[in-house]
Order: sequence, then C-alpha cells, then structure tokens
Amino acid sequence: MPAPVDRARAAPAVVGRSRGVPADGRRARGERRRRAILAATLRVIEREGVSGVSHRSVAREAEVPVSSTVYYYSTLDDLLIACLKWSASEMAVAFGSVSPTPSSVARFLADAVGPHRGRTLAEYELYLFAARRPELRPAARRWITLLSSVFGTMEPAAFLGFVAALDGLLIQGLIADFPPTAEQLEPVVSLLMPLR
Repeated sequence: MPAPVDRARAAPAVVGRSRGVPADGRRARGERRRRAILAATLRVIEREGVSGVSHRSVAREAEVPVSSTVYYYSTLDDLLIACLKWSASEMAVAFGSVSPTPSSVARFLADAVGPHRGRTLAEYELYLFAARRPELRPAARRWITLLSSVFGTMEPAAFLGFVAALDGLLIQGLIADFPPTAEQLEPVVSLLMPLR
C-alpha cells in the first residue's frame, strides 16, 4: 500500500489546459534528453560514420540508458531522421545569424570546413545517406527549405544555384588537405551572390 501523501506539503501537479501536459519540468527534461540524444548521434556519426549508429552507441555517447534512446526513437530510421532534421534546423539557425554579405558567408563556410569540420562531415554523411534511404529524403531536403527562409528574396533559379554552389564549396573544403580560408572563399561567394 502506498504511503499517504501529505497534501499540505506536496506540490500540486499543474497540468497545461490545452494538452494535459504536466508543467512540473518533466517535459523540459524530456526535451533536454532528446537534444542530448540527437547531439550524441551526430558525434557518433562524426567519429564512426552512419554505420556506427546504434541505440547502444548513441546511449553510451549521450550517457543515458539504452532504453531512453529506444523510448524517444524506436527505430534507427526514426533516430536518423530526427538527427537530420535537428542538425538542419541548427545549421539554418546558425546560417540565419550570418549577414548576407560575401565576407560573412565566406567566414561561415571557412568555419564549417575548418574548426567545425567534424560536424559538417557528419551532417553531409547524413545528407548523402538520404540518397539511399527514401524515408530520409524529406528531412534532407529540409536544409534547402530552411535556407530559403534566409535567402528567400533571391530569384528561385539563382537561389537553387547558390545552394548547390554552397554544397559544392563545403564538400570541396571537406576533402581538401588544407581547408580554404574565408579570404580564399570570399571572391567565389561574391560571384554567387546577387548584388543587393
């Protein structure tokens, strides 16, 4: 038999009116755990590639029980799709804070293939993995949709060319022996961006 609860001392469980969600921090903790699992997934991909992703490897990296990764993402496809969406959103937020000038975009690209090379490589590995897995393709295309919100004023054909060129510059930077600097990238980016 459970112990009686002292109602005078117990904090009331406040429930949100619209969805019946407890407002006692459980939802926030759940969101933090989801983000930790997704960040861990990206680190596993950075270190071992997509083939290294399992519920066990991600749980170990996130320092959570395996049951947590399975609870939030029951299949590896669910986990990879969520990771791809999350990383695309994170990248778009980061890119959204970049001033739409050639020098700022060049600095962003140089940073992506320099100090943040591992993360960029992991994101592209996920992106390319979607070419073989149709269920991942909508998540992979989300990057283009999110970028369009940043550069939505471009003519559609110019925008698609700009995105394709950015992808190409990033991939070339990832395979280069020495990543390009912002100074090296700026003239190329200047050619790609329309005059404002």
